[in-house]
Amino acid sequence: MKVPKVVFIIIMACVILLLGQPALAQSEVTLESVDEGVQTAITGVNFVWVLVCGFLVMLMQLGFAMLEGGLTRAKNNANIMMKNLMDFGAGSLAYWAVGFALMMGTSTGAMQLIAGTDGFFLLGDTYSSPDMIKMWFWQMVFCATAATIVSGAMAERTKFSTYVIASIVISALIYPIYGHWVWGGGWLATGEFMVSLANNGNGYGAMDFAGSGVVHAVGGFVALAGAWLVGARIGKYGPGGKVNAIPGHSIPMAIFGVFILWFGWFGFNPGSTLAGTDTRIALIAVNTTLAAAAGGMSAMFITWYLYRKPDVGMTGNGVVAGLVAITAPCAFVSPAASVAIGLIAGGLVIASVWFFDNKLKIDDPVGAISVHGANGVFGLLALGLFADGTYMQVTGLIFGNAGFFLAQIISAIVVALWAFGIGAVMFYILKKTIGLRVKPEEELEGLDLSEHGVTAYPNFVTTDGAFGTAGPSMHKTGAEKEPMKAMPAMEKGA
Repeated sequence: MKVPKVVFIIIMACVILLLGQPALAQSEVTLESVDEGVQTAITGVNFVWVLVCGFLVMLMQLGFAMLEGGLTRAKNNANIMMKNLMDFGAGSLAYWAVGFALMMGTSTGAMQLIAGTDGFFLLGDTYSSPDMIKMWFWQMVFCATAATIVSGAMAERTKFSTYVIASIVISALIYPIYGHWVWGGGWLATGEFMVSLANNGNGYGAMDFAGSGVVHAVGGFVALAGAWLVGARIGKYGPGGKVNAIPGHSIPMAIFGVFILWFGWFGFNPGSTLAGTDTRIALIAVNTTLAAAAGGMSAMFITWYLYRKPDVGMTGNGVVAGLVAITAPCAFVSPAASVAIGLIAGGLVIASVWFFDNKLKIDDPVGAISVHGANGVFGLLALGLFADGTYMQVTGLIFGNAGFFLAQIISAIVVALWAFGIGAVMFYILKKTIGLRVKPEEELEGLDLSEHGVTAYPNFVTTDGAFGTAGPSMHKTGAEKEPMKAMPAMEKGA
């Protein structure tokens, strides 16, 4: 007789229960064991969350490389890629040896407010602590972001050897020290005066959730020092200080880089909760998206109005500017405030690019100073303005806490002075010793050949003239060879 399927299932279930009864008797389930299991699971989720978000942030290095490469000339593209590759490599080693200890290490007494003094080379207790090893990786990818910002501002005329040394100093000293002041228990975050001034109810002074100041403003103001001291590219400024646009060779490459950066920012901002179990990550992702979108739309409409056509490069600039500006306040503000922050950032980056180009005559081929420096500072101030008290009880000026806004102003001033000041000293010493700039004939030929002995596009014919072997030729001859006309802002990107 055929046994019905349901009866067979019931019989097998009973057999399994009977066979498993001794094991169940030996393993008594208690509330403590359940709680321990839950805590272990939460710890595992949070651990993996930080690592995966760190992997996304590392992907941003590719985004920066493509964005900078697209917005510079073809004759310098291999050099751009090499710099973005090596600032990650050299920076990682420098941060392993020195930077992490200064930033996240512990000290005693007043020294704790200035810098850490243990954990060099990840030795001692740091090596045996999974949490500290995880934190090294997380902060290392942030450090690489700060270092690579400088590459774009000094592109197309800086010695490769000089840039490698600068990346090491940024990763070992400049980023870690200010980072300690804000994220490592330093004076800006935990100093008695700053805490009492901020009055935000959680025992912290100045704050920066994911790095508008610690990462982007640091990179942006070091970039300002470098671009100032290395000088403008040949042909950038004409008689009477007239600004000549020098367009990049590939807008598609640049915008592809913007998309990679936007995607990577979902590791940058939500990952800064350091906990995948923190449900605030959803709002942070929403705020990140809205600010980026608003920044891009703002820049697009402004350039459309000013130049009668929507500028592709500057729209990408606006997207990244919105991302930079929302990085500090992303956990503390509403979606509506995120849109406002993005709209302001998109306008600010255009105004800043114009100011540095036309008033200060500082040549920044990809607009890194404006995107990361100006908007990094704005991000710190936006946190002090728009924080609404729904997360960690942090409130800003609009919600009645003028003291916290003042604390953010102090932090913004400090990061500008620290990063620009130490950056200027570093680049001045390099300029007077090994030199910052390649020879004029090497700059005209292109840094791919002069610095690396290769070209990014060996099978393309390149044009001579206004841009000095600027990029792939359309094979015009005679009178047809005309320099490309570009809108004043067109060359700029993050």
